[in-house]
Amino acid sequence: MMRLPALPKPFQAASIWALYALGLLPAVWTFYLGATGQLVGNPVKIFEHLLGDWALRFLILTLLISPIRDLFGVNWVRYRRALGLLAFYYVAMHFLAYMILDKRLAIDVIVEDIFKRWFITIGMAGFILLIPLALTSNRWSIRKLGSGWVALHRLIYPIAAAGALHYCLSVKVIGPEQLIYAGLVAALVGWRLVRPRYLAGKRKARQMLGGLGGQTPQTE
Repeated sequence: MMRLPALPKPFQAASIWALYALGLLPAVWTFYLGATGQLVGNPVKIFEHLLGDWALRFLILTLLISPIRDLFGVNWVRYRRALGLLAFYYVAMHFLAYMILDKRLAIDVIVEDIFKRWFITIGMAGFILLIPLALTSNRWSIRKLGSGWVALHRLIYPIAAAGALHYCLSVKVIGPEQLIYAGLVAALVGWRLVRPRYLAGKRKARQMLGGLGGQTPQTE
């Protein structure tokens, strides 16, 4: 399997921290623009929507790691945890922006929104499901949970589906951008369903090739 170019050990951790820094840059920069009055329109809504957009993007990037490895032999697994946590951070910031900046901590209004507006209900469900994944994204949890850790982290697929649905339902008219994100999530969920069969076929083909390569020509 092909791997990313090997970095010297001291720089491997640095590359992951660089991903965190770059990943959080859109949120920091947009917050700065809003705080300094440089966003045209409603700065709170712009900031809130940007956080939601990036949350969905990072969810999609997290799910892309396995198909890229399976189909193209490129192993970016070392970055999957960072991408997943970035998705969680953006979802959390999206929710906090909605609660604090948009609704100004009007709890009764927030609760009413969660129960009456379907896209907020679905988004909140996705956020709640994402919390245990973020809390268990560490080596200690992997050791303690064993095979249960893998089962738990498969929730990333319904979470991504909830995120795409939340995004589509939050707009009055579903446009190309919403369709692209929804299509990517649908393709990634579909890949998860067919992946076991694909990998089994790949192993079988490899074994057959190995068997043919080990045969010696027969002599009469």
